[in-house]
Amino acid sequence: MSELQAALLAIGFGVVVAVYAFGWWQQRQYRRKFGTAFKVNHTDALYRESDAKPEEHTRQVFSPEMVEAVLDDTMPGGDDAAGMPLVEEGAVMTLLDESCALLDMRSDFIIELRLDEPSPAAALDGLWQRKFDFGKPVQVCGLTFGTQRWERAIAEGKALYARFRIALQLVDRGGAISAAKLADFRDLVLGLARNIKADATVPDINETHRLAVELDQFCAEVDQMVGINLVPPGERLLLGGKIAQAAALQGMMLESDGAFHLLNAQGYSLFTLINQDAKPFQSHTLEAFSTAGITLLLDVPRTLNPAAQFDIMAHAAHELAGELQANLVDDHRVVLSNNGLALIRTRIAGIEAKMCDNGIVPGSGQARRLFA
Repeated sequence: MSELQAALLAIGFGVVVAVYAFGWWQQRQYRRKFGTAFKVNHTDALYRESDAKPEEHTRQVFSPEMVEAVLDDTMPGGDDAAGMPLVEEGAVMTLLDESCALLDMRSDFIIELRLDEPSPAAALDGLWQRKFDFGKPVQVCGLTFGTQRWERAIAEGKALYARFRIALQLVDRGGAISAAKLADFRDLVLGLARNIKADATVPDINETHRLAVELDQFCAEVDQMVGINLVPPGERLLLGGKIAQAAALQGMMLESDGAFHLLNAQGYSLFTLINQDAKPFQSHTLEAFSTAGITLLLDVPRTLNPAAQFDIMAHAAHELAGELQANLVDDHRVVLSNNGLALIRTRIAGIEAKMCDNGIVPGSGQARRLFA
């Protein structure tokens, strides 16, 4: 071997060692920075059930299934083979999971953070403790480093993200978000952006609040529930055991909220059967339970294809009436005729069309968010 070859071999070996040493040092720096965060057992509030029920608007209450809506029209892209929507960002096609695909500038205040270096969701530590401070749901989506997939990020997750979209929902049945809450949320997220050295894209608060009020007004217009009451003639009461048996014949099951539900294949309620005096049904007291009347309820904006579903509910009402020897009546205890039921169905169809025209399909994931 010549001296030149030996020298080149030594230089090559030195370069390999240097590259390896640099990689080891960089990995050690990542571990020091994020290792503690991975060990902490954070609880992600997104998966915590809350017993608190938001104050509802005073929205009008008056007395199968369609394939679930394609994701909101404002989200660009088609569908890949796995059913995930695709979004083109520059030259990169990224994937959206369902919960992230529902985020929309019309329904959410979305702040996007672009990170200098990939980070886990734990880097947003100040956010996880304050998620319930704004009175509306907060969701975090991250663009995974390497796979370029937008997914719901959770505090204890170990994936590294190149970007975050931090979204505050603008409207639910509690009303529209206030401008003050939007400002508080913006300040919190911008503080986090400074801490992790991320660039932030922030929508205009005044315009966002205007959209929130506009969307809330629309939701209030279409937020309807349809009720069909069943009451026995005279002073006779309906017995809990008989009600349970009749409901079971219609495929309805008693759920933890004290109502009987007819569920679709996805586990969403199509309509419910409740006690008229608001006292919940309980499985262990049904045999001793009695009531002056029961009500079938259809939550129009949260039900897939509500007009067709009303037909099923009306049929169930007639079947229940036969089993329980009860009459179908409206809120004024006037007997509901077939013409009366047809008029109600027409009104439901009008609401359904109005919602679809405004890009919110009844019973879709977006509708379930806005009418929660």
